[in-house]
Amino acid sequence: MERRASRRARPTAGVAGRAAARRGARPAPFAVRDGRSAHRARPATRRPRQERPRDPCTRRAPAGASVSATLDPATSARRTPRRAAPGAGARGEAQLVSLFSGAGGLDVGLERAGWSTTVATDVDADCVRTLCAAQRAALPVRGRTSHRHLQGARLLLQDVRTLSAADLRPERARADWRPDLLAGGPPCQPWSSAGHQRGLEDPRGQLLAHMLRLVGELRPRFVLFENVRGLVTALGPTGRPGEVLESIQADLAALGYASRVATLNAADYGAAQRRVRLLLLASAEYELPEFPAPTHARLPSGPQGLPFGPEVKPWVTLGETLDALPAPEEAEVVRPAGPRAAALEALEPGQGLRTGGRVEANRPGGHWGYRQDSFLADPSLPSRTIRAASTPDWVRESDGRLRRLTVRECAVLQGFPADWPLQGGAASRFRQVGNAVQVDVAQALGEVLLQSLRRGPAAVPPVSPPWPAQLLRRTRYTAMEHRVNGAHRVRVRAAGQAGASGATSPAVEA
Repeated sequence: MERRASRRARPTAGVAGRAAARRGARPAPFAVRDGRSAHRARPATRRPRQERPRDPCTRRAPAGASVSATLDPATSARRTPRRAAPGAGARGEAQLVSLFSGAGGLDVGLERAGWSTTVATDVDADCVRTLCAAQRAALPVRGRTSHRHLQGARLLLQDVRTLSAADLRPERARADWRPDLLAGGPPCQPWSSAGHQRGLEDPRGQLLAHMLRLVGELRPRFVLFENVRGLVTALGPTGRPGEVLESIQADLAALGYASRVATLNAADYGAAQRRVRLLLLASAEYELPEFPAPTHARLPSGPQGLPFGPEVKPWVTLGETLDALPAPEEAEVVRPAGPRAAALEALEPGQGLRTGGRVEANRPGGHWGYRQDSFLADPSLPSRTIRAASTPDWVRESDGRLRRLTVRECAVLQGFPADWPLQGGAASRFRQVGNAVQVDVAQALGEVLLQSLRRGPAAVPPVSPPWPAQLLRRTRYTAMEHRVNGAHRVRVRAAGQAGASGATSPAVEA
């Protein structure tokens, strides 16, 4: 990839171009092809719009209408702005367009930081029902007493592949309207270590191209992208780790956007959860802010007990968080049962039931991990990563009995307000919570982006900085792993994909 401040290998094609090639369509106008500059072809004839599915709230939406347009007329009038000036909200607020919104974790955090959601969209009906319920509940935004979550936002139940800039503009906005921020986290399963890591071979991995397409159509002042850290080492067309992320940055550069990437741990920003995710910030005309400095740390003191500073606090623990919540209803409680119950009862905090080890060239003792559904949480630490599965970690109660974390407890660990109205069945609610962006991280990112927005356009166009050293180390380590164990990993992955139609293994690498 070509960077102004960093010389790295160029990808053979951008993410958007490869996705278009798989569909048999011409590449997106901004796709990077053969390492050259953006190819600007004539716009292709727009595909016919798919019929809008049934409204996920209480009424049927007319064709082309948003979910919020079907709410009670007595309340929808105050929630839908009548006019929107280009680049400013109805009250001069920083405007956010939210893609892949899910249950709204990214929106909650950004709204706490000072942003206002103009439109939020997802293809999952239960997710949009959750957003509808939260909007109707008019839940106050923490730290902004006069604001309500999703106030005035249009909520769209629609596939991102059929969205255009016109769908995402506020009502009556001019054709040159630009959002201040386009934010989203496309589905992470193609890159996740808990999945089959099919990457761009997975149709969900190609949704990245549509987010990039909408960046080109809307020209937001900032872009915020979140995904699992497995995307850092995802293999591109030539089989080189890191090539996919390089390609995403190349596509953004072809649109004129500089970008900065890093991995952040939610526990370092006050979350009672150890959740490491890849974040990307991009802008074409504003200063690229540095990623926010951590506010919490595992060890709140430096060498010989010298404090880091009054601004750095100890990690928030799982035990602290659960103690502050009311005891779950008995109907929510799941106890151990079946053949593994005795083994679970014997676990110590921070331990889990192991999977069978696989012998590898550099691991003669076996490459093993814990079963994802059989781990006893350590209350003295932040929780492990909350997953999109209805089998969260076990916790030991004061009377010694085990139970699983409830969906409400998982939502609080993700940073949602305790009364966030999740909709759908139990499996759907766990999935919505596990797929959400952690709210505390979203808020910290929103604050630094808003500061840069308020400073105004930079005198000199921003430049993409080099990758952080830890990301480069990860790609080198992954390349070594593929050289040593690549053939074995391919066989294991193929076996997993072959069984994907049935029950998938809950195992994860340690």
